[in-house]
Parts: sequence; C-alpha cells; structure tokens
Amino acid sequence: MPAQIIAQPNPPADPSLISDSILESAVQLKIKDFLPQDELKAVQEFRRAADYIAAAMIFLNDNVLLEQKTTHDNIKPRLLGHWGTCPGLVMVYAHLNRIIRKTGLDALYVVGPGHGAPAILACLWLEDSLGTFLPEYPRNYTGLKKLISRFSAPGGFPSHINAETPGAIHEGGELGYALSVAFGAAMDNPDLVVACVVGDGEAETGPTATAWHAYKYIDPAESGAVLPILHVNGFKISERTIFGTMDDKEITALFTGYGYQVRIIEDLLNLDNDIAASMEWALTEIKKIQQAARSGKPIVKPRWPMLVLRTPKGLSGPKELHGEFIEGSFHSHQVPLPAAKTSAEELGALQKWLSSYKPGELFSKEGEPNVAILSIIPEANTKKLGQRKESYANYIPLITPKWENLCYEKGSQESCMKAVGKFLRDVIKENPKSFRIFSPDELVSNKLDAVFDVTGRNMQWDIASRGQGGRIVEILSEHTCQGMLQGYTLTGRTGLFPSYEAFLGIIQTMMVQYSKFAKMGSETNWRQPVGSLNYIETSTWTRQEHNGFSHQNPSFIGAVLNLKPKFARVYLPPDANCFLSTVSHCLRAKNYVNLMVGSKQPTPVWLTPEEADAHCIAGATVWKFASVDDGVNPDVVLVGIGVEVTFEVIAAAVLLRKHAPELRVRVVNVTDLMILADTGLHPHALSHDAFKNLFTEDRPIHFNYHGYPIELKGLLFGRPNLDRISIEGYNEEGTTTSPFDMMISNDTDRFSVAIAAIRGGAKFNDRIAAFAHEKCSYLKHLRQKERDYIYANGKGGQFTKN
Repeated sequence: MPAQIIAQPNPPADPSLISDSILESAVQLKIKDFLPQDELKAVQEFRRAADYIAAAMIFLNDNVLLEQKTTHDNIKPRLLGHWGTCPGLVMVYAHLNRIIRKTGLDALYVVGPGHGAPAILACLWLEDSLGTFLPEYPRNYTGLKKLISRFSAPGGFPSHINAETPGAIHEGGELGYALSVAFGAAMDNPDLVVACVVGDGEAETGPTATAWHAYKYIDPAESGAVLPILHVNGFKISERTIFGTMDDKEITALFTGYGYQVRIIEDLLNLDNDIAASMEWALTEIKKIQQAARSGKPIVKPRWPMLVLRTPKGLSGPKELHGEFIEGSFHSHQVPLPAAKTSAEELGALQKWLSSYKPGELFSKEGEPNVAILSIIPEANTKKLGQRKESYANYIPLITPKWENLCYEKGSQESCMKAVGKFLRDVIKENPKSFRIFSPDELVSNKLDAVFDVTGRNMQWDIASRGQGGRIVEILSEHTCQGMLQGYTLTGRTGLFPSYEAFLGIIQTMMVQYSKFAKMGSETNWRQPVGSLNYIETSTWTRQEHNGFSHQNPSFIGAVLNLKPKFARVYLPPDANCFLSTVSHCLRAKNYVNLMVGSKQPTPVWLTPEEADAHCIAGATVWKFASVDDGVNPDVVLVGIGVEVTFEVIAAAVLLRKHAPELRVRVVNVTDLMILADTGLHPHALSHDAFKNLFTEDRPIHFNYHGYPIELKGLLFGRPNLDRISIEGYNEEGTTTSPFDMMISNDTDRFSVAIAAIRGGAKFNDRIAAFAHEKCSYLKHLRQKERDYIYANGKGGQFTKN
C-alpha cells in the first residue's frame, strides 16, 4: 500500500516555489495498517531479536538464551556498552532490510552514534554478515554465544563501531561527522541511497550543523542520495539534548529552512507502520528528484526528504528502578543496570527485561533466528547492509597523467600550486567519475584554478549551476570537506583536500580518527585497500605576511607525524617539478594519510624532471650545485626542508662563498620528512649508514625547517651525535610584514643560516675559527640593516626583493 502524501511533494520538474504549507507543518502520511500483517510481524520480531542480542551483549557472559535463570555468575565482570541508542538504530536497520528485500534497493547505513555497536553487530549477526566475514561468528548458538560473551571483552568486539564492523565506513567515536561522510559516499554512486542516523546529541555539534547543507552539493543526475534520519531520544550522557527540548513545529521550521521536506515519526502505538510509510515516502521523493535531473529537467532547489525519529531513550529497556525512570531518561544512555553483577534487585530487573523479548520465540535451541526474522533479510548477500562492496572492496585505481609532460625548465620561476593545478586538471579529465577536490573556498586563492578549464563547482542550490555537476566541492567548512573526503575515499574513490596551511588544524582530530579506522581496516583481512587521504597545505606561513599572525601556523605537520608511522607521510617538495612528482605518487598511493606542503608563489625550479624524480624517490639528496666541491668532505651540512626555507639555505651558501670562502659547505634538501626518523621507526627511515653518508658522521648539521623545530627534534631522536645538530623553523613569531622579515623573525633567513654555518664549521676548520666572530658579527649587521630597510620602505633592500 503506497504512502498517501498530504503535504506538498516535490513537483516533477517545475521550478515554481514550494507551497507555504510545507513551512507550517511536517509531511503527513496515512500510516494505519500500512504494512501487511506478515511484514509487520517480521519487522517486529527482527527488532525484538536484535534488541535482545544488543542488551545481552552488554551484560551476559553465559546463559545467552536464558536457558536457565540468570545468576550473578552469568554477568560480565565489567559492564560496557551504550544501550540508549540501540533500539532506534535497530528500527532503522530492520526497516531498511524490509525495503531492500522487497524492492532491491541499493543502500549503505552510516551510523552517527558509534557507541551503538551492540545494535549494529546484532543486526549483522542476524543477517549472517558477521559469519560471512568472520567465520568464528556463525549464525547459530556457537556464534551467538561468542558474540554476546566476547563483546567489550579482551579479544572481542570493542564497544564502538569500527573498521572491524562489516558495512561500516564511519566509526562515530568523535561526534559530528556521520552526515558529511554519508554525502561523500553518495557522490558518483548514482544508484545508492545512504541512510544516515544522526543522534540528537551529535546534532548539537558544529560540523553536523553545517553538514545538513551538504545535499546542496549533490547533483542528482550523477550521484546517489542521502536519507538523513535525526534520532531524537531526548538525552545524552547526563543531560537533555537541544533537539529533545524542541517541539515538532520548531524542528520542522528549522529543517524546512535548511531546504528539506520533513517527516516526523512519533506514533509509538503504530511505530513500525509509521517508519515503513515514512521510508517509502522518502524513497519516492528521492526517486522523483533524481528522475527529473536525469531526464534533463532538474528541479530548482529540490527539497530532499529527511526523517525525524522520536522515541524514548532506551525504548523496550527497563522502565524504572530505585525510584528513578530509566527508559526515556539519561539513565538508559550507557548501562541501565550497572550493579547487575552484585545487586539481587538489579539482577532480577535484568532477568525480567531480557525475558520480555521472549528469546525462545525468536531463536531455536540451536540459536537460529525464526522464519519471520529471516523473511525480511535481503536474499542476495550483495544487497545486505553488512556486505555492500562500497564499504570494503570498491577501490577504483586512479589514472594519473604523465607528470613529466607538465614540468618546467630548470632555472625558471614557477608556482608549485599553478603546476599542480594543471596536473589536477588532467587528472579530472582522466577520471571523470572517481576523483573530486574538496576545498574550503580557497581553490583560486591557492592558485589551483587550472582545474576550472575542464570542470566546475558542484553547487546545486541555485539556478546558474543546477544540474551541471562538477568535480569541485567548495564549502567554507573544513569539517564538511573532511567528512565528504572520508566518505568518498572509504567507498573506493580518490579525493584531495587543499587548504590554507593555518586552518588544516581545524580537522586534525577528524584526520586522526580516520587514521585509526584505516589502521584497523588494514589489519582486517577482508577489507581491501582504499585510496589515501591527500592534503595539500599551501598559503604557508612563509608567505602569509599580508594576512598576519593568525594565518601563520604549520602545526598540521606535527599532527600527521604523530600518527602510526605505517600510515603517515609528510612531503615538502622544494620546487614545482618535485611537487608534480609527489602529487602524482600520493594520488596513486593507498591507505596513507599524505600531507604535501608547498608554496603558491613563484619560486625557482631547481631540478630537471629527471633530477626531481630521482630526488623524490630518494627522499633527500645532496644538492651539488649549491655545495662546495659537490659537497665532498664538508665542514658543515646545511639542510633545507620546505620551499622558502630551502631558498634561504641556497642564498646562505651564496653568501658564504663570498664572505667565508674557506668554509666547505654541503647543501642537502629533504623532501620526504619521514626519512629522518631513526632507523626502523618508519618505513621510509634512512638506515644508519645512509644517514651517515648523507649527513656525515660527525660534522655539524644545521636544519632550516618549515615547521616547528620540536617536530624535527622528535624525528631525529635516536640518531647518533645529536649534539652536533641545530634546528631553526617556525617559532611563533610573525605579524603583518614582508616575506623576508618573516624569515628574520623566525631565524630562518639566509643571514641566520650563514651564521649557523660559520659557527658549526669553526669547530672543524681552523681557518674559519680564526675569524668566525668577525664574520658572524658582520652578517648580523647585514641582517639588521635589511630589517631596518624593510620597516622604512615596506620592501626588501640590497639583498632581497620582498
């Protein structure tokens, strides 16, 4: 029986304005007797079974089907888990199953409340997805006992959804990102519907508040759809939720303003009919929007459906204990009966609660679900929510153009970002359905705008761009860009996130959460590799003198350095040709977090394509052209790591040839930061012999580093003779000034480098030692004169032009 829609639906292809009635009330449906009795019974029994398993997982280590009266010995020694969100997650899972079985719908399920793992694992066991990927959890008594008894116990499943959970592409450990991840998964998957449950606690976060707008970047002609389901159960860990205090009119007005058609599900006496009718209505609306777009007549500002599921927190759990409400209160958030192991009263309440599900009706003695439960589970494994290939085995290798064809002549000047923009333009041409750029509205500013030669921005919420698609998503929310990038990547495609250097830190914890998911995924034998998360960090502190101190912050490098070494990669290519080689490699690499740092301003091209390729493969090389006698037998080693700071190292070498010609200098450039880690600590780390050959065994080394010096100290820890090393980098000094004054402020300018070289070289070269103080004093004098000139004239003087 189809849902009868009372409120105004989307017009088939008419761009006229939506009726004001939608602003006044939520979508109304006739739900009485919506489901045939056999389907209603099947859904309700699936829910009872999954709720029972979820509750048992939190408490029981034995007697998992209540074969005997429960005793204290049957209770786990430590009770972990979050019950309150589980019934709602099970409801959505059950009804998605029914629709998939009935219609063949292609769907993914993204769960915002990550602590709802008991619910999802229970459903996965019922549909036999656990047993498919993890044979030790078969759909029988043995598998059920292991699932229940080992949950949140050493060697079993953790209390969170994670990469070990079939069907999962989002962990939910840090709240706020489920919705943007879901939209990323839907992009370029035209037949896919991603059902995303957002908890009302999660909905309080800033990232979620912005992610509601993400559908405005979905072209229904080329991509699938997200069905957001806001689960309002009223409470978080010990307080009411904001959305739980809002009435229907307030919620409807809010989400109607966002552009949605809102359907509120709250008829507890007819709950399953209400959910079923609402889901079918939502899928009908999605299909209508997509068919209009795919017929060439897209709806202007289509109002996508969303559902608001209102249920008491911990529905079907204990109602009351010790004179306090449990169901419908924050007391059901985690473990509703926390003293069940020791309290006779709470043990009795647990026995009554678990018995209320009547597990004997739901499972055979052999632990197999009954026929009604099985009747709504999708028959084809590929249709089951836990076995969708998009979630674990969908990687599409990226075709990258030959980067050497875009290289620049050695000795010329070129912006690394302009070069990369042309490369990305060609990547888009070669991969029109499996590559996207997610950018917080800075693509042109970051000089990557060559991509617009072949594509556009995928903004769908206006007449000018509707239905035109585009590989570029620009939204001024780093969180939303990151979430979309994660969803897009984990479903098999490749993305890129370029950003101002100072503001990548906004998504630092998201990146860390993702890397944890990637680590667990790589250790899960049934998950295939996925593309890497790729970041380009530009508009760096060295050229943010015009924006000032707030825009000067390279700390994201340190965040990546702190990741598990197996997954972390940080590159600082010194010129445009090296950057082309690096970005080509990163876009093809799998399972890493790749951070590439470079300048958007024109800088010298130091290496030919062949030299750049060899340099990037090695990760660091001696730059003979800047060294004395090709760097043989040096008194001191000068190391540049980063575009502008390397320029200053080379300028310092020139100064030294003039002012200290007796000093033997070796210049080294490091482009792969990870080679500096002590041997064995990172896959790219230099061996002890390679490190000695590159940096000598005992000569002083001065690093001119783009990031914070403490990061380099941590990387180098464990290398021998560290007392010979000096490091300068960004030291939290800056303002609105000139680029060269930024260098002086942080002691990374050529004069400071030359002074460090003389001081170090004097320890091994007596001819330098004799006049080291004199030369260093003179170089300090020149540096001060340069700074005085900058402050007097607003630009560089004799030695610099900026």
